[in-house]
Amino acid sequence: MLEQFKPTWMFESIFEVTPAFLKQNQLTTIFTDLDNTLMPWDKSLGDPRLRPWLKEMKDNGISVIVVSNNSKKRIAKAIEPLGLEFISRALKPTGIGINRAIKEWHLNRSEVVMIGDQVLTDVRAANRCGIDCILVKPLVPNDAWNTTINRNLERIVWKKVQAKYPEMHW
Repeated sequence: MLEQFKPTWMFESIFEVTPAFLKQNQLTTIFTDLDNTLMPWDKSLGDPRLRPWLKEMKDNGISVIVVSNNSKKRIAKAIEPLGLEFISRALKPTGIGINRAIKEWHLNRSEVVMIGDQVLTDVRAANRCGIDCILVKPLVPNDAWNTTINRNLERIVWKKVQAKYPEMHW
């Protein structure tokens, strides 16, 4: 049961994921969570590393698509200046949003990676859909109230994952 919460890889942040790493693992498309993965949840402006990172991905033929549980309005407002495609109301941890994105953009599951900061939603959804996933640390140490509830349960689950899979440490 714990394997559904086990990420394929772990990075400190999304900005440490490089085109070379992705190409080495035959990955051509990134699905990314929005809040605290791609940009801080509580700021309208993204991290200063965001635009150069997105440009590097684009220059290397790596597509970036936001797959988020947020509303269409919230995601569109946050990423409009970035020109990214997105799936809203992804219903993570179900695989509905991920599967919708794979179908909409005609993608091969083996070439897609989900990057997110939550074990209970992002990692579990990726594993349910049979795609690789990268767990990153949240960009900021606080969360919206609804995510705070998840984080408390996540800490319990994550300790069990780390006990079963000792290699799963930052």
